[in-house]
Amino acid sequence: MRILSGGRAEARVRRIASRGLELSVLEPKVRGIIRRVRSQGDAAVRRYAERWDGLGSGQSVRVSEAEIQSAWKAASRDLRESLSTAATNIRRFCEWQRPVDWQRQRDGILLGQMVRPLDSVACYVPAGRYPLVSTVLMTVIPAQVAGVSRICIASPRAHPQVLAAAGMLNVREVYRIGGAQAIAALAYGTPSIPRVDKIVGPGNLFVTAAKKLVSFDCAIDFLAGPTEIVILSSRGRAEFIAADLVAQAEHDPDALAVFITTRADLAEEVNNVASALARQNPAARESLGASGSTLRAKTRRQAIEWANRIAPEHITVDERDLPFIRNAGSVFVGDYSAQSAGDYASGPNHVLPTGGAARFRGGLSVLDFMKLISVQKLTAPGLRRIAGVVGTLAETEGLRAHADSVRIRCNHA
Repeated sequence: MRILSGGRAEARVRRIASRGLELSVLEPKVRGIIRRVRSQGDAAVRRYAERWDGLGSGQSVRVSEAEIQSAWKAASRDLRESLSTAATNIRRFCEWQRPVDWQRQRDGILLGQMVRPLDSVACYVPAGRYPLVSTVLMTVIPAQVAGVSRICIASPRAHPQVLAAAGMLNVREVYRIGGAQAIAALAYGTPSIPRVDKIVGPGNLFVTAAKKLVSFDCAIDFLAGPTEIVILSSRGRAEFIAADLVAQAEHDPDALAVFITTRADLAEEVNNVASALARQNPAARESLGASGSTLRAKTRRQAIEWANRIAPEHITVDERDLPFIRNAGSVFVGDYSAQSAGDYASGPNHVLPTGGAARFRGGLSVLDFMKLISVQKLTAPGLRRIAGVVGTLAETEGLRAHADSVRIRCNHA
């Protein structure tokens, strides 16, 4: 990791803050895949799954319920207990997040909201190098808490551990498909894969590009890129800071890892420890070497301002700085809030915005699986109280019938 200060640090922040997902190169190919899935249906999905997802020629695209339950029963005791404990924590957090119906009445006007779940969602679970069982928990559980009636999973190769997590959560609809072809099938439907209302979950650039292209026809959570970590600290312990930087850096060769501090001695110490830890982890070493950096700010105010401009997926801060964080996917506070705890078991979601999207939204939550529907009921006196306002504004906009629809009621009340 490079230590930068002054103008070089400011330039680095500027480059990071202007980052985004570059998908244009992939979009023509992804658009072709989507087009073929829409026109050829199951035949195209199967052809792509056999070519890229490891689907056997005689293997069903949909995993049987018996296989899902068998995977759960065959899972090791440690895995079963860990999944159950993590699921309990995640479910509790989602229940705390869940919005409620409400009504307020004043002067003959009753206003409120109804909270209703989506009808169907698909949870995309990448295969990658390892089975991402935690992503099953993080995408399925908030949908269950929201009350979604149909929840399915798409995962290339559908590892037994992923099926075990699905079995524990009683998910009965799992497809052995991935990539852009899975997103297309879920967004538009095929004879054997019914379409869904929304697709959530992380994926590679092909998945992300496909989500972008279908997003006007099927809702998505957001476009997510490589993992990002920022640690903002002038009081933390170097070994803890370095361990978190290395942990997140091992996710992806393009992961963004940044340490921001005002202390030169802490910057040096963190870099030395991180280098030593990364020597034992080739994936993290590659990532830290390519995009890792330590930024030394002149003042605490400047350090906080840099962190908010970067708007990272994950950020760790000293407790005194928490009130000043405006832009982040998830915030970890203090020495013992390891970011890995949030990745797996503390409760908040690990599906988080990247590429600066934390400027305008947070991570996946139970709210992503619900609709807030407004409700209004006016009595005759209540309508008369605002009739003049409605009439004036409607006629100002040239919409006389709008004004008349209120006036005719007032004349008969």
